[in-house]
Amino acid sequence: MSNYDFDQITDRRNTGSLKWDVAEGELPMWVADMDFQTAPAVREAIEKRAAHGVFGYTDVEEDWYQAYMDWWERRHQFSIKKEWLTFCTGVVPAISSTVRKLTTPGENVLIQTPVYNIFFNSIVNNGRNVVECPLAYDGEQYEMDFEALEEKLSDPQTSLMILCNPHNPVGRIWERETLARVGELCEKYHVTVLSDEIHCDITRPGTGYLPFAAASETCKNISVTCIAPTKAFNIAGIQTAAVMIPNEALHHKVWRALNTDEVAEPNVFAIGAAIAAFTKGEDWLEELRAYLFENRAYMTDYIRKEIPQLKVTEADATYLLWVDCSALGCSAKELADAIRKTTGLYVSEGAQYGKTGEQFLRINLACQRSRIADGCERLKRGVEAYRNQK
Repeated sequence: MSNYDFDQITDRRNTGSLKWDVAEGELPMWVADMDFQTAPAVREAIEKRAAHGVFGYTDVEEDWYQAYMDWWERRHQFSIKKEWLTFCTGVVPAISSTVRKLTTPGENVLIQTPVYNIFFNSIVNNGRNVVECPLAYDGEQYEMDFEALEEKLSDPQTSLMILCNPHNPVGRIWERETLARVGELCEKYHVTVLSDEIHCDITRPGTGYLPFAAASETCKNISVTCIAPTKAFNIAGIQTAAVMIPNEALHHKVWRALNTDEVAEPNVFAIGAAIAAFTKGEDWLEELRAYLFENRAYMTDYIRKEIPQLKVTEADATYLLWVDCSALGCSAKELADAIRKTTGLYVSEGAQYGKTGEQFLRINLACQRSRIADGCERLKRGVEAYRNQK
């Protein structure tokens, strides 16, 4: 029996929500945040801190380090040392700071597309060059193309690789052998790996993920890892994350970067919320994961039966559905725009994740089942209307 009601609707309109700042009648299933209230323990911690009434400068407490160390040991079988951790206001600020510190303008930063669109921003906005190394797609699932990867890593101008583990948007959890091979190639060509692992706690029940730094000693020694409770516990607006770096010299460089950029100081709720999530939120997360993957099964089955022109990529992580619409012979942007215009369903078009995403849609499944059902019907109507126009 469930202890938490994930079917309960919380109205997010008129709350300054990025996701829900849409027209009346529209259904937003795009940006990657959830429509569920966070774990009760997190809310209680925030409410208790708010009731104190004094909101001065805030330190990183000892319990914060311990919460991360215990969570990764228990949930992911990886032992983190306190001195490896640095607080950061978010994974994206950490990525941008690391890009600035570990590369110079004009150098190459490699990403494996289709991939989280903000990676492009963090690279381009800092005057570095994006090098896309597309994942290999066989029409069913994605693998790393190691031949292409080695060729691009071997360029002396390539000094950093941003890894997505688990991978957004395709939902792939990388195996130890794959991660270790990435580490070997990056060490060979003197490339540092920046691993974004923010989706690591949203995996299929019974399925875990492997931190990049846990794949081998080489991986541990050449990597910067970004981790956070924000995706799993729906607290992105609290701005709380961590950067984990075992290599002492690398750690010092990035620690200096985060402090120089002033993104290493917590707001008054950031520490307590993270501690509460990792120490008291586990039961809630277990039920959430089950609910999210039931949502995935629901929409996948619906598309298979009712919209056979679309094909869902199998995934074991994230609450994002990556949908192949190539059989329609159109660009995903054209299709997404048409679906929104005719039905109000707002999904992400795949081209923003790189050239190889041009015929895909990304759909956020992290909402109540009733909204999933509504989204399915709108998607079907939108596709039918688009096909009738052609």
